[in-house]
Amino acid sequence: MARSTNLPVDPARIADVIDGLARLTDPGRPYTRRAFTALFPAGRDFLEGAFRAAGLETRIDAAGNLVGRRPGRAPGRGTIMLGSHSDTVPDGGRYDGIAGVAVALEVARALADQGIELDHDLEVVDFLAEEVSVFGVSCIGSRGMAGVLPEDWLERETGGLTLAQGIRDVGGDPTRITAEARRDIAAFLELHIEQGPVLEREKLDIGVVTAIAGITRIEVIVEGRADHAGTTPMGARADALAAAARLVTGIEALARSFSEGPSHFTATVGEFSIEPNAANVVPSRARLLIDARAEERTTMDVFAASVDQLAEQIARETGTVIAAPRRLSDNMPTPGDPLLLDVLDAACEAVGAGHRRMASGAGHDTAFMAKVTRAAMIFVPCLGGRSHAPEEFAEIDDIALGAAVLFNAVIQLDEKLIQENA
Repeated sequence: MARSTNLPVDPARIADVIDGLARLTDPGRPYTRRAFTALFPAGRDFLEGAFRAAGLETRIDAAGNLVGRRPGRAPGRGTIMLGSHSDTVPDGGRYDGIAGVAVALEVARALADQGIELDHDLEVVDFLAEEVSVFGVSCIGSRGMAGVLPEDWLERETGGLTLAQGIRDVGGDPTRITAEARRDIAAFLELHIEQGPVLEREKLDIGVVTAIAGITRIEVIVEGRADHAGTTPMGARADALAAAARLVTGIEALARSFSEGPSHFTATVGEFSIEPNAANVVPSRARLLIDARAEERTTMDVFAASVDQLAEQIARETGTVIAAPRRLSDNMPTPGDPLLLDVLDAACEAVGAGHRRMASGAGHDTAFMAKVTRAAMIFVPCLGGRSHAPEEFAEIDDIALGAAVLFNAVIQLDEKLIQENA
């Protein structure tokens, strides 16, 4: 399909926002601007100035999110919200989250340029601390806006600073987070770089995200027996590391098998440790942590049961003791809203964007906004699928095409949501 060359958005304005934030980075560590660190307020000041220049009414909500509002012509209809996050991981990239904030702002600007008034209010949001923060937790702003931020998280502390004080420092009010949980949002849309190679490999412009994968982390502990590495015969050992190594390769084989199904699935052993970790001692204990991600909950349940069976088999065959694998965390998948997915497909067609439906293996603020409203995402390609690295790169023209998709989708939604509620 031929791509439209007459887009309603301005790529240069999008680039200006992305480049402006990229200049605000820890010296010698591009591109690092973590939430609750010294440079984060500078990024917020830059964005707030851009929001105001675009004619948006700005505020910091109780959870510390920066919100820019464009009132609709029919008060009480609710809010169509667009946005993402501007914080980065250490030594991260220029586009992860940031592209979504820049695009949300550009949609508001483009509506103003064309004199288009929506019936719904439009809000542009920069969520606080989507990335894992200095407090060891993520998606703080979107959890807060949705009213699901755990209260005990506010007492998390690092370097003498509590999360509650960190939220105050950016202009929020942790005592009012629960009271200000949003119930007026009619729909939420987020643009993000893919952080994977699929769109680039298939030469497509847009991924319409069917679901954000559920993430389950499973701990497995193998108990063996410490013995002298030089005197204990090979057939008389209970080597915890050897048993754990079989588990790792078995888990990889299971993951490859599950990934061949129709829905997205990955599993990774990302943490591994052994005791006593000495060259001349047969390992007595091994611990591994599995990060598993599934688009479909049933797939995750079957995978977890398969890991249980694998652990039992390896324990029998190696003379080790492997306790039942334990789920340390277990988050359900978040499907995209069917109406929004259809609207996004239609918006891609309207601007001539080659597109496909696909799942997200990474977590996003959208997963928490989906707890209080209709929510969905789109992806744009990124070079080599690289992300969370200084080499992260996306073409401004690709991001602008994504902005045009959201522009079109917002106009459609403004009408469809009214029709649905008529």
